[in-house]
Amino acid sequence: MKAYIAGPLCTEKDRKFVEKMSRLCESLRIKTFLPHRDCGLWKNIKDTKRIAEGDLNGFKDCNLVVASLNGFGVGTGTAWEMGYAYSKKLPIIAIKTDRKIEKSIEEISAIIMGTTKIVSNFKDLEREIKKIIKNKN
Repeated sequence: MKAYIAGPLCTEKDRKFVEKMSRLCESLRIKTFLPHRDCGLWKNIKDTKRIAEGDLNGFKDCNLVVASLNGFGVGTGTAWEMGYAYSKKLPIIAIKTDRKIEKSIEEISAIIMGTTKIVSNFKDLEREIKKIIKNKN
C-alpha cells in the first residue's frame, strides 16, 4: 500500500505534524509520499511546475490519502489534493487535533466534512488506517 500525505507545509510545526502522520503510516508498513520530502519546498515561482508535477506523480500507485486539517481553513493545496483523491475514488482520512470538528464547519467546509472520515487524534487515525488495510487485503 501507499499513502499520499497531505497537509499544510508552510511552517516547521506543520511539516513536523505531517511527518508524524507519515511515520504512523510507515509503522503500519504503508509506503508514503510526503510532498516536501519527496518534491522539496516551494521557494519561488520557478518551483511551481516542478512541485505540481512531483505532487501529481506522488499520487501514482496510492491507495489512500491521509490529510491534516489543522489550522484555520484547509490549505488550498490540501483541499486540492483531497478533491483530486476523491475524484480518483481513493479513501481519505483526515486528522484535526487543534479544534473540535463540530466547531470547525467554517474552517473545513461542509463538502469536506461530508466526504471525509475525520478523526481528532493519532490513535483514531491509526484505527481508521488499519480498517483501510484490512479492506484492501
